[in-house]
Amino acid sequence: MPEPLEGIRVVELARALQGPVAGQYLADIGADVIKVEPALGDANRQVRGLTDSGVEGGYGTQFVSANRGKRSLWLDLRLEASIEVLHRLISGADVFLSNYLESSLEAMGLGYETLRAENPNLVYALVNGYGPVGPDAAKRMLDGAASARSGLYHVTGPSDAGPMMPGTTLADTAGAMQLALGIMTALTARGRHGGGQRVDVSALGAQLWLQMWEIDTTSLTGQSLRRRGAHSDNIPGTYGLYETADDGAIMIAAVSDEETWVAICDFAGLHDLIADPRFDTVPKRAGRPPSTPTIANEVRPYLVNAFKAKTTAQWATFLAGLPELVWDVVQDYHQVLDDPQVLANGYLIEQEIPTYGKRRLVSNPVRLNGAPGPVKSPPPALGAHNEEILRSLGYGPAAISALTEGARQALRQRLGL
Repeated sequence: MPEPLEGIRVVELARALQGPVAGQYLADIGADVIKVEPALGDANRQVRGLTDSGVEGGYGTQFVSANRGKRSLWLDLRLEASIEVLHRLISGADVFLSNYLESSLEAMGLGYETLRAENPNLVYALVNGYGPVGPDAAKRMLDGAASARSGLYHVTGPSDAGPMMPGTTLADTAGAMQLALGIMTALTARGRHGGGQRVDVSALGAQLWLQMWEIDTTSLTGQSLRRRGAHSDNIPGTYGLYETADDGAIMIAAVSDEETWVAICDFAGLHDLIADPRFDTVPKRAGRPPSTPTIANEVRPYLVNAFKAKTTAQWATFLAGLPELVWDVVQDYHQVLDDPQVLANGYLIEQEIPTYGKRRLVSNPVRLNGAPGPVKSPPPALGAHNEEILRSLGYGPAAISALTEGARQALRQRLGL
């Protein structure tokens, strides 16, 4: 059976995470994604974690996470001959995807109007930091900057200290998801109505989208959400993280029935709470009338102390016997890599990565017809597909040799070699 995007060609001129992760999603579902790399290649080939991992001469971990299933075309984009190759490639493509500054693309002759004139059916997709218009449209961005501006850091951290960063690159990966979704939307529209179009998304916009409930709550109620550490200011009562005696933690999401509440109180030695008029019904524990969120939050210190009195294993064994309770253990990444539920659903793939060996890596989580898609090839070596791509564009052996040698000479001159 054909893959969903089989026959779709994507030209990716992108670096770091936002653009490449979107391109990887498209490759995962069958698109031919050609990663166009500049003279020195995507900088993330050699950075992000190699020093800490003790691996030398291999791919950077961020590059591995964002570039499987692609073909690499190495060009020196400062040379007219290379730009000509790129134009020829895009003229026959379905999607042009980039996270370069729009001013840089314009300077290379890769602006939207130029490429649309050459290929009216092209989906031209850009992702940047702060959006395509406005006073900061051209402002440079890294993941943390967009997260800060979006309000995420303001509500992250302990209530008695300053804001903190979450432990992941949310803005970049969220921007990548939005870019992939926008491209799929534009391809669907082209298939139904004809013609390409421009797609614009940003890390800032994606972060707002991820926080729509919290931001809309502030807009609708005037309430200013605060940092609550292991809890949420938007979800009062028992909802939150509780540390255990062995430095682990349990997440309690919802105690939605009385039988479960009584069982927890008995196991925790909190017998007085069962009949406590502040917490003796589900609505009261959720901060709904006749109670209030402030009163409902008074249950938290009791649970904090109780969870600290037993180990993670003790709590997990007990909580597993409460079918109505929504909860889980807080896992570290080593535990995630061995999680039987993660493995059963194919959320990780095993792949041989140069210099690292065979490793479990995060896969595409979308399943079609009940199964994940086929495992794609590992990230490509720089320029690994130059000859086959250039040959497919009509370049002969002599022209390919001249292009390659011209790029090498320009690079040597730039590096002073």
